[in-house]
Amino acid sequence: MSLITTLAKNAKQAAQKLAVLDVNAKNAVLEDMAAAIRANKESIKQVNTKEVARAKENGLDDAMIDRLTLNDERIEGMAEGIEVIISLDDPVGQERVVGTRPNGIEIKKMRIPLGVVCMIYEARPNVTADAGALCFKSGNGVILRGGKEALDTSLAISELLQDVLEKHNLPRELISVVPDPDRALMQELMEQRDYIDVIIPRGGEGLINYVTDNSKVPVIQHFKGVCHLYVDKDADLEKAMNLLLNGKTQRTGVCNALEGLVVHEAVAGDFLPQVAKAFAEHGVKVHVNEKGAQYFENADVIAEDAYGEEYLGLEIAIRVVDDFDAAIQHIADFGSNHTEVICTENNIAANFFQRAVDASVVMVNASSRFSDGSQLGLGAEIGIATTKLHAYGPMGMESLTAEKFLVNGTGQIRE
Repeated sequence: MSLITTLAKNAKQAAQKLAVLDVNAKNAVLEDMAAAIRANKESIKQVNTKEVARAKENGLDDAMIDRLTLNDERIEGMAEGIEVIISLDDPVGQERVVGTRPNGIEIKKMRIPLGVVCMIYEARPNVTADAGALCFKSGNGVILRGGKEALDTSLAISELLQDVLEKHNLPRELISVVPDPDRALMQELMEQRDYIDVIIPRGGEGLINYVTDNSKVPVIQHFKGVCHLYVDKDADLEKAMNLLLNGKTQRTGVCNALEGLVVHEAVAGDFLPQVAKAFAEHGVKVHVNEKGAQYFENADVIAEDAYGEEYLGLEIAIRVVDDFDAAIQHIADFGSNHTEVICTENNIAANFFQRAVDASVVMVNASSRFSDGSQLGLGAEIGIATTKLHAYGPMGMESLTAEKFLVNGTGQIRE
């Protein structure tokens, strides 16, 4: 039996033991996991520093370096994310009543783990802790296949979590990291439909497409984050500027950063000169349509059909539109179903925007940077699904469960 098949089979067997563990026992394990991450902060950083240096030598771009890097704050964030998961209700075993049939059969539905989750991701060593904790509390085994850039850090983190599992007499195989980044092994992983229940890829568009096209296991897709801020004619422009700068410049190499700005022409003359000044100060490169080009110096004039890029850097595409409907249409044409924001003081426009825009998170007067599992109260997240089967948006514990029917009768037979 190959390494990958053995890994997948062992994860399946381990998950069966976890599925019946009560919430108090699970929380005790998670408490020790958070403590282990804090206690071993320096050793995690030591491994990570070497990987970051190697990545820089190999010419990885700034966005990838940012995702790879772990500092004190991010390691503490990993531990705190686990503690938030402890505080959340365990979805496993939750029941809801469907109803009673005329023949007296009582029908309920109960939440159950998916089984074994496989994460395929690039340069995000924090995913090891986030996914490990989320899958553990939701009753799932998890197999983590990270990119070669973060493999050493991911292995260091997973070993800490596995040691905690072993301390609590639980199988280490509940949280596994594929120890070899060979692409052939990833392909073999995607063929383990007897043992793996779902694959969740996180990374660049190329990775997502590759997994989607080649996997024999169901895939929950997390495509690119082309997020927009629409500044309505009834916007508070000071508020709009704060949302824009936070969404674009606070952290650029993440999927919930703003990549597009759409401005109603009624406020463009007041708002865009302020934007031009602020972006010049922050070093943001601007691509803008002809209608908005007059407000910028040395901006790249973009064709009306050339939007939709995920820059992951200090770069943004701006479009001045004639009206509200044109803004909705622009987002429909060029958005990626991730996160969309409207800035407006008009409640009717805000409500219509939230109903009309097809995105997993639709915000009114709030930064796109809040489109994140921890910020939305889910604890850590295992990904942000931009397709609707079976989850949409940041995926917390509930998204890692399914429901089965419970049917109780008193001897009824079908006529």
